[in-house]
Amino acid sequence: VQLQASGGGLVQAAGSLRLPCVASGSIDTIDAMGWYRQSPGKQRELVATVSSAFGTNYADSVKGRFTVSRDSAKNTVWLEMHNLKPEDTAVYYCVAANRVLNPKYLRYNYWGQGTLVTVSS
Repeated sequence: VQLQASGGGLVQAAGSLRLPCVASGSIDTIDAMGWYRQSPGKQRELVATVSSAFGTNYADSVKGRFTVSRDSAKNTVWLEMHNLKPEDTAVYYCVAANRVLNPKYLRYNYWGQGTLVTVSS
């Protein structure tokens, strides 16, 4: 599975940005897709994920501001970000996980190359 993310850039605080990610390859095995991010000096963290079986999951820090959605027909997942804050500055990685029966076994083994989002104050 290959993941191609795009849409990053420089935006002012309180602005909005939309990140698309297109999956290709053996996508029939994929259930969940979503986004992680990594800020300078910090560990990589989950931002938002969407699964046809288990629904959506968001980090507390982005709830109410970010929306993750997926178009299975287009093999694309989006992250729509509103009211951006300087602390949202990070490299955003598109991720995907194989289909599982129990959500506790979800493993995001597929990672895209990352796209940089910079939020200026």
